[in-house]
Amino acid sequence: MPVDRGDFAQALRQYAAGVALLCVQDDIDDVGTTVTSVMSVSADPPLVALALTTGGYPLEVLETVGTGALTFLAAEHEIVASRFASAGRPSARHLLETVPWQRAGHSGGIVLTGGVAALDCRVDRLVGAGDHTLVLLEVVDVPVLEETRDPLLRLRGRWTDGAGRTFRR
Repeated sequence: MPVDRGDFAQALRQYAAGVALLCVQDDIDDVGTTVTSVMSVSADPPLVALALTTGGYPLEVLETVGTGALTFLAAEHEIVASRFASAGRPSARHLLETVPWQRAGHSGGIVLTGGVAALDCRVDRLVGAGDHTLVLLEVVDVPVLEETRDPLLRLRGRWTDGAGRTFRR
């Protein structure tokens, strides 16, 4: 018997996940999306993986450009995470008007200077996986590393900090 989709989704909501912002700069604009599916893959070479919706615009741009930047969001970035998780969002720069950021040196992608950490990356390969595509990214630089900030987490459909305090209901 196949697994019930509702049960599957509810089970995964019980797993706390770090929250990242993926930003890609192309010739036209900056595209960003909230990602909760980032994982470490390899230290040598330094690789991370993330999952993006197959057929989605962020994946299309990342695949075309071949580079991007990931910021692991700090607890105070819950509004940023919500903005970039919304459908039909405008340019990344418009969503970050009040948030300090800089460009990553290799990809030119936006990284938040107040993030927990940021990774400047290039696409290593893409792997189809159901309704998502796994993107393996080679890390070429770490432009932000702030170990004293609390990370933003996603748990049970809510933004929370490392101590379990919920930001949105």
